[in-house]
Amino acid sequence: MTIRVAVADDQALVRMGLRVLIEAEDDLVAAGEAADGREAVELVRREHPDVVLMDVRMPVLDGIAALREIAADPALSGTRVVMLTTFELDDYVFDALRAGASGFLIKDSDPEEMLRAVRLAAAGESLLSPSVTRRVISSFVTRAPVDAPRPALKGLTDREREVLALVGEGLSNAEIAERLYVSPATARTHVSRAMVKLHARDRAQLVVIAYRAGLVR
Repeated sequence: MTIRVAVADDQALVRMGLRVLIEAEDDLVAAGEAADGREAVELVRREHPDVVLMDVRMPVLDGIAALREIAADPALSGTRVVMLTTFELDDYVFDALRAGASGFLIKDSDPEEMLRAVRLAAAGESLLSPSVTRRVISSFVTRAPVDAPRPALKGLTDREREVLALVGEGLSNAEIAERLYVSPATARTHVSRAMVKLHARDRAQLVVIAYRAGLVR
């Protein structure tokens, strides 16, 4: 399967570097570039890429505002957005995840991690830089209020609730399978069913739901 990847960043050098990285991979294809958030939204609507690497701070329309427009458009439901930034600011992370980001990476991440994020996003999973993950968990625990469980959680089986909690801890399907002594395929099925029942766009939103529902402390 070929993954079509678009790049949105106001720095031409960064766009070029990401394009070179993408085009060097057999399973990835460059699907266009944008220099600001408005161009990014127009690009996604025109090309329908599988994944967008989106800078947070851009002129005209910032990356998170562009992400919100993309996530709100049902016609673009097949596009996953991975946010890129130079800063590990908590507000950026929270805003990006709540808006529907499938990942959040620091720009100086290793190329291998960047490529892994693209492939995971295309597969409906998510990836956060390890340091970002720690900050997200810490901030949720210390400052984010725990909402009452969403009514939709009542539709989850006990196993699906258990799996949702493990997703909230940041575990991958393979790690969930190992923790619960089930096959990776079974773990993947439970995650997929939880996403459908909770109307989650992707795995990153499951993390937010798990914390808001109080399944992870």
